[in-house]
Amino acid sequence: MKTHKDLDVWNYSIDLVTELYQITAKFPKEETYGLSSQMRRAAVSIPSNIAEGAARNHKNEFRQFLYISLSSAAELETQLIISERLSYISKNQNENLIDKLNTISRMLQGLIKSINH
Repeated sequence: MKTHKDLDVWNYSIDLVTELYQITAKFPKEETYGLSSQMRRAAVSIPSNIAEGAARNHKNEFRQFLYISLSSAAELETQLIISERLSYISKNQNENLIDKLNTISRMLQGLIKSINH
């Protein structure tokens, strides 16, 4: 690995952030500083922590940042479920985003395992 930008999981996470920003732009205005903002922060946290961890010089630190990314993915999944229940996103949008999150989570878990060995 040369940099974090060489990691598929980082690239997939960036794509997810882009899609999420487009979707949350259509949320009600009263959610600008509420759920929409929280979702955006959680989504941005995923590739940001991958990048920060990859920049560290120690495997243990990298692994810790990957766990933080994994936690942010779980947080975002919860917020997506809430968004669907509030009818801010459709069931199809929610399923699509959660599928992408599950892929990213599996990739993060695989990367964590590879660091452990």
